[in-house]
Amino acid sequence: MKQLFTNRKPWLFLLVLLFLAYPFIVGQSVYLISIFVMVCVYAITAMALDLLIGFGGQVSIGHAGFLSVGGYTVAILTTKLGLPFLLVLPLSGVITGIIGLLIGLPAVRLSGNFLAVVSLGFGLSIPQIALNWDSLTGGYSGLPLARPEWLSNDSQFIYVIILMTVVIIWILHNIVKSRLGRAFVAIRESEVAAQATGINVPLYKTLMFVISAFFTGIAGGLYGYWIGFVSPNDFSVFTSFLLLGMIVIGGLASIPGAIIGAIIFTVLPELTKSLIGLTNIIIGIAIVGIILFRPNGLISLLEMFRIKKPSKKVMDEQEVYLSDLEQGGAARDANV
Repeated sequence: MKQLFTNRKPWLFLLVLLFLAYPFIVGQSVYLISIFVMVCVYAITAMALDLLIGFGGQVSIGHAGFLSVGGYTVAILTTKLGLPFLLVLPLSGVITGIIGLLIGLPAVRLSGNFLAVVSLGFGLSIPQIALNWDSLTGGYSGLPLARPEWLSNDSQFIYVIILMTVVIIWILHNIVKSRLGRAFVAIRESEVAAQATGINVPLYKTLMFVISAFFTGIAGGLYGYWIGFVSPNDFSVFTSFLLLGMIVIGGLASIPGAIIGAIIFTVLPELTKSLIGLTNIIIGIAIVGIILFRPNGLISLLEMFRIKKPSKKVMDEQEVYLSDLEQGGAARDANV
């Protein structure tokens, strides 16, 4: 946790601070709190997707399916089995992670367009399964979902969402900085080279799907508890493309970038909802503009203002140079 809050990561620190301060800023406004909750849900999902695409180089356009699995998991376990919140929420991640494992095992032999088609097929199939398996999912009617009494107040539940969001930011930040994260990046750069260095490529590619699905499932569970209802129409293929837009506009392979993208793509529809029919056009123009003029995402704008510390090698060379100057000056003084 200390690594996250050092001044080497000021933008990440500011984003976390914003999450913590937001409830105090908006007060009791249900509308603003609802926007904030959706920012948290999409931020978690975008970070999980960025782990797979940005850091791992594996294409997925079906992550909305994992959100649906997480939402239905909490609804079924709470409504039909009566399990407690503190058990259900982690299980939503575990069960979704298992689904991610089932998707990841055959997908490790695929890449590029083929992997994209497989993930798209998964994303399309989940709503259809939910519609047809009505004995379990409620079909078109969906499933109601009640929070526990100690979280029935929105002001109380929002702090659970904030806590989960900050913890997941910390976990994912440490994953991408760990040996595991470096293995993901190595696979993204070259699977052949990664294999040659001793990295078990199929294992790590499967782990990418499992970890990404796990956190997306938790995001879906938080969404279900917040809305109090889960239906097949909650997350569609459009949601999957929206998530892709978030990580592209924020910046691939960047945790803060994924959060920035989630904030923009959650707030932008609210700002443009009076412009009937133009919201998606504006989103599309924004994505195209970023790709053309800022291909590294909005996070690259922040990188421009970062003051880079000189490397140890440069500092050592400067010390040697200054030492030589001092010795030369001392020699001249002695000759005089």
